[in-house]
Amino acid sequence: MALHVLDEANRCLGCKKPMCQQGCPISTNIPEVIRLLKAGEMDKAGRMLFENNPLTTVCSLVCDHEKQCEGHCIRNRMPSHDPVHFSVIENYISTTYANKMVAGPAPKNGMRAAIIGSGPAGLTIAVLLARWGYDITIFEARDKIGGVMRYGIPNYRLPDSVLDDFQYRHLELKGIKVRTNTEIGRTLTIDDLFRDGYKSIFIGAGLWKANAMHIKGESLGNVAFGIDYLANSKAFRLGDNVAVIGVGNSAMDCARTAIRNGARHVTCYARRDESCISASAYEVSYAKLEGVGFRFCKAPVEIRDDGLICRDTVKGEDGRFTQVEGSEKFYAHTGVIISVSQGSESSLIQTTTGIDTNQKGLLTVDPSGRTTRPGVFAGGDAVKGARTVVEAVAMAKDVAVAMDEYMKSLPADDAADPYANIPVFDTPTSDVLGEQDLKI
Repeated sequence: MALHVLDEANRCLGCKKPMCQQGCPISTNIPEVIRLLKAGEMDKAGRMLFENNPLTTVCSLVCDHEKQCEGHCIRNRMPSHDPVHFSVIENYISTTYANKMVAGPAPKNGMRAAIIGSGPAGLTIAVLLARWGYDITIFEARDKIGGVMRYGIPNYRLPDSVLDDFQYRHLELKGIKVRTNTEIGRTLTIDDLFRDGYKSIFIGAGLWKANAMHIKGESLGNVAFGIDYLANSKAFRLGDNVAVIGVGNSAMDCARTAIRNGARHVTCYARRDESCISASAYEVSYAKLEGVGFRFCKAPVEIRDDGLICRDTVKGEDGRFTQVEGSEKFYAHTGVIISVSQGSESSLIQTTTGIDTNQKGLLTVDPSGRTTRPGVFAGGDAVKGARTVVEAVAMAKDVAVAMDEYMKSLPADDAADPYANIPVFDTPTSDVLGEQDLKI
């Protein structure tokens, strides 16, 4: 591994105007990281990566590198068309350096902030604010942290161990508290958080509502929505001939996961032609390599217990695809996964006053992530819709700065503690175990 990484590093031309850095949504200083690695200063390179992106280990695995850093590499213009694979370099440096990250929490500044949701945006803001001295509590509706990174990206692409290590090194060691299985908007509300002394609140709850196609058969027992399937694919029994409706990155994840779960035949269906695939070329190439088939210009009109019925579509002069009446065909499948898109569904907004949303149910914010309610900020998929991990990190970095500025602008909290002088009950409780007469 090390030799391969150095081989890649040595291929970097050290451009004065690094296009790779311009292609990175968070402007990672790729040339300097590579220079430090080649100079034998890997710890400095690792520190630079984590300071710029707390989720650098995750991004090294799941970023769409072919459209970002590697896609912008100047070597793409050479006849060999062989960009430097910075993803390999970043992963080696970040995973190696992560094992040395054992520092404790930063000195506290006396202010408390709440993070709702532990997806990429929420975790980034939590880490940054904790670095700046804030007392952070993360509220996560599920039983483990990670959001879409854990429940929306298959384990073969992003192992749970990466997120578990992140929780230990970046949350537990830094004194960041995590309340799992706690959905804000049900028992606890935004108002309760402000009541309990949180000076600022970030909402990064993500998109967990699958968008339906509104065709007959979606409620049948052999059907699963993509976001639900990826969250716990082992819970579904879809047989060995699976249809996946959709050709986005999530659809590719569903198709490749179905194969790993024992499906012998997996086919993706798209309403439009092959040029309209929204998944990355990298993911599509792997799906094809693993045996996933594709049927284009097919519009599903009904799902049945033993397959689905599709109608052909044709592309008009205006570029739009229309269905051809009378062209219906039946395609046999044992199970169907619908992976077309996700939307927002949150009881948090319904129980909170003063926070506006748009027609899609996404939160309305200014360029710095401020919602229409003072002290409440938002970012990630809850604002932009489904985006990549690194795009969420990029937005979160700006929001963290805005939250820091907001909290520093607040007047000092000099309210007296009404219970400051009450007596302290100092009689110890009984030692239940000590009093038991344990007999073996």
